[in-house]
Amino acid sequence: MPQTYSIDLNCDMGESFGAWTLGNDAALMPFITSANIACGFHAGDPAVMKATVRAALPHGVALGAHPGLPDLVGFGRRDMAISAEEAFDMTVYQLGAINAIVKAEGGQLRHLKPHGALYNMAATNAALAEAIAEAVYKVQPDLTLYGLAGSELTKAGEKLGLKTAHEVFADRTYQANGTLTPRRQPDALITSADVAIAQVLRMVQGGGVRTQQGTDVALRADTVCLHGDGAHALEFAQRLSKELRQAGVQLQAGRPAAAK
Repeated sequence: MPQTYSIDLNCDMGESFGAWTLGNDAALMPFITSANIACGFHAGDPAVMKATVRAALPHGVALGAHPGLPDLVGFGRRDMAISAEEAFDMTVYQLGAINAIVKAEGGQLRHLKPHGALYNMAATNAALAEAIAEAVYKVQPDLTLYGLAGSELTKAGEKLGLKTAHEVFADRTYQANGTLTPRRQPDALITSADVAIAQVLRMVQGGGVRTQQGTDVALRADTVCLHGDGAHALEFAQRLSKELRQAGVQLQAGRPAAAK
């Protein structure tokens, strides 16, 4: 019997702020299965958070918290020297904010995925990873914790008994240790849609990725991240969802890549 695959397509959303608009959230909703909604620290504000939830609900898109570092100017992509206790506190604070808005709109929060530098720091720093996982566990232990595939964050979540989703990236390149190429390097982003889609299919169906060093790294792919702030984000989301379905991959939130 041939093996079947399914994958969650998640997108970072709600990253507008005040008078500034970023991304095309409403148009992307039909082509994704999960939305990670900024909680006000790196981007987003109460009105934007509410609007994003309202845009997601009619499409059945799973709602997630997307907490980041308190760095609006740097969009949460600059490392900060924070303690594990601070990581715990800022995760609890932001989780509470988005949870209240989701409940007020009649929805239910399903997952949490850290943003930007906080995400990357937690991928390799066990203390920060454990603090974020503990925050989820203490506030809402039924949430799924999203983290870089095989990272300290997914390990911390699994250790506490949380449901975890190992995340891979469509438009990012990888290093030999399984981490993402830092954005400050010129080869960090994949700009070719053909290359990005081929990478996704390889990760979902083959369980691995070709690194910038030319080696292959095995990884588990439960969810694929699409960045909604790119110039061609909508066009790419439409094409990726179509080509995954044509390849026999089902799109559904909360499902592992391979199923018997």
